[in-house]
Amino acid sequence: MMEIVKVAAETAIGLLVLLGALLSALSAFGLIRLPDVYLRAHAATKSMTLGVFCVLSATFFYFWYFDNYISARLLLGILFVFITAPVAGHLNGRAAYRTDVPLWEQSVQDELEPLLKGKKVNHEAKDMME
Repeated sequence: MMEIVKVAAETAIGLLVLLGALLSALSAFGLIRLPDVYLRAHAATKSMTLGVFCVLSATFFYFWYFDNYISARLLLGILFVFITAPVAGHLNGRAAYRTDVPLWEQSVQDELEPLLKGKKVNHEAKDMME
């Protein structure tokens, strides 16, 4: 009976690592193929965060099940990735938008334009003032 549980745990951990690697690879593919900085930020934050979560979770479960060791460092790593990656992606996208990095030419809607009208940095006006 214990052999069946061990095989199931190894399989589950292996699947988590495989899923994390697949999501990370898809994220890297998205960074290469997507057309603008906003879509690339989406690929980098969403799928990469989930991919790293899967790999770190698999590592945590491996040490917990096979070594009977609960790693606080891995739990803090998971928490750190979940907090920092989406915030960094949001701030990069916000900085790009406010400095007039163009949207993809096939974008159909810009929902922030009416909300931030007149609040973007106008580099030409700024350069004329100096």
